[in-house]
Amino acid sequence: MNNFDLKSYLAERRELVEKALAEFLPPADDYGRNLLEAMRYSLFAGGKRLRPILCLAGCEAVGGSLEQAMPAAVALEMIHTYSLIHDDLPGMDDDDLRRGRPTNHKVFGVGMAVLAGDGLLNEGLGLLAMAAVSGRIDPVRAMAALDVIARAAGHRGMVGGQAMDIESEGRAVDGGVLEYIHTHKTGALLIASVKSGAILGGGDPERVAALEAYGRGIGLAFQIVDDILDIEGDTASLGKTVGADQARGKATYPAVYGLDAAKAEARRLIGEALAALNGFGGEAAPLRAIADYLLTRKK
Repeated sequence: MNNFDLKSYLAERRELVEKALAEFLPPADDYGRNLLEAMRYSLFAGGKRLRPILCLAGCEAVGGSLEQAMPAAVALEMIHTYSLIHDDLPGMDDDDLRRGRPTNHKVFGVGMAVLAGDGLLNEGLGLLAMAAVSGRIDPVRAMAALDVIARAAGHRGMVGGQAMDIESEGRAVDGGVLEYIHTHKTGALLIASVKSGAILGGGDPERVAALEAYGRGIGLAFQIVDDILDIEGDTASLGKTVGADQARGKATYPAVYGLDAAKAEARRLIGEALAALNGFGGEAAPLRAIADYLLTRKK
């Protein structure tokens, strides 16, 4: 793993994802132009493309091909982007910056931003279903992956976590509530990314379960590191305003447990994620490297 070139791997996979996104969501030339521009504004605003890359890596880890997982990878990025647009709205986090640019509602207005998010959510789910119907990918595996992703995006996952996050603002919360928020709002879609890739790649139940455990570890660690960066990071590197969580009284690991304990928990979770990959060989090298990167990232 020490010889694995993660920087090159991420750049190559990101380029593939960008091309696929452009294929699945081309510019509009009709009466829907404003809405499509709002959707594309946030979708092509940059970002790590972590969720689609995890999907592709999960597929390859069980012996699958990039072509098998790409529709799900694109769907995951669309769904993730929809969640960011809605998170930034005045009724949610009311943020001005996202990925170093004005948030969607600052450019297109609140109403159009809501619709842009709705459009991306439905487009993502629909394109995965269409890939199955058209025979582009195995329909049974595609429906299983769609089920995993839809549940992770809905009230059992991301939406449920966001709801609890809103309800908890300005309130003292215990560790159970905090873990619920983080594992649902952020962790659920990261788990679904790796798991759906493994399903589409034809992974057996044992390997799919192992990759799900890996996703569970990195999913919670990712959000804990986000909490830490909101304290220790800087706006220029992160592309969003730092200190916003504390200003809004949000439930975070540093707020509940302290900064040192939050860092220790992130390290423990990454250790669990790496242990889940013990049954894999070199085919899981990207996933191992990504786990290490998530612990030490600065943005």
